Amino acid sequence: MNKESITKVVMLGTGTPNPVPERSGPSVAIVVNDNSYLVDFGTGIVRQAERANQKGIRALEAKNLKTAFLTHAHSDHTLGLADLIFTPWVLEREDALKIFGPKGLKKMVDHVVAAYEDDINARMFGLEQANSTGIEVKTTEIEEGIVYQDELVTVEAFLVDHPPFEAFGYRFTTPDKVIVVSGDTCYNTNLIEHAKNCDILIHEVISSTGVQLRDPKWKKYHLRVHTTSKDLAKVAAEANPGKLVFYHQLFMVAPDETGRMVTEAEREEEMINDVKAEYKGTVISARDLDIIT
Repeated sequence: MNKESITKVVMLGTGTPNPVPERSGPSVAIVVNDNSYLVDFGTGIVRQAERANQKGIRALEAKNLKTAFLTHAHSDHTLGLADLIFTPWVLEREDALKIFGPKGLKKMVDHVVAAYEDDINARMFGLEQANSTGIEVKTTEIEEGIVYQDELVTVEAFLVDHPPFEAFGYRFTTPDKVIVVSGDTCYNTNLIEHAKNCDILIHEVISSTGVQLRDPKWKKYHLRVHTTSKDLAKVAAEANPGKLVFYHQLFMVAPDETGRMVTEAEREEEMINDVKAEYKGTVISARDLDIIT
């Protein structure tokens, strides 16, 4: 196997449903040479990809956004779907967009395309004379197992735990790296098994301290469907990735016992320390447009 480093991870969006201006909706790009593979399509996906393109990641030029994988159907992971379908086509993407994801994906795609019927007709049959191929979306609803292969990457989907949705994580095997993306999940042994000794594990996380300060409804919800920083320490210790990357971070800032508002930076440091108490590898709390190799 060629160990020359040709694979990069670009964190297009590290946010959550909270409208934090510095964090776009969740989206990760696995870039191998001139090919890009997207996981989830949160708000701002194409503009974030263009920012990466302007940094020299040519695989993320709009016309090259052709292959994507959805973890689950929550709105923060899918609000960029229309952007991903239409913006690259308007910019003359000629290839069909291929999207892989859980049951219900085809219905979502069909509804989005139908909603823009007038726009499609105007662009195809008006003065723009847009092509008829780049607007096509080839949707594949998946089950666990290998869901995609080409000459550079093998993508395996595996179930995670994020009710009430059918939710998947993804394992990417490239010529030089194994990269696992969790999607949204609580502590999950199936993920640990698929992430064993991978090079990079990109995993969601919520503050173990902050979640205890939420009201009972939100505390119950977050503890059932997300991974606390202390639970992520167990995941990382058992999976033993070369690098652990936080994304979809919920810092849950709140006043401390003295009434002082805890800062996001303080909460982030606390979450990193929670993980480092059990995991001795590299920990990165990602920000938008971070490039990880």
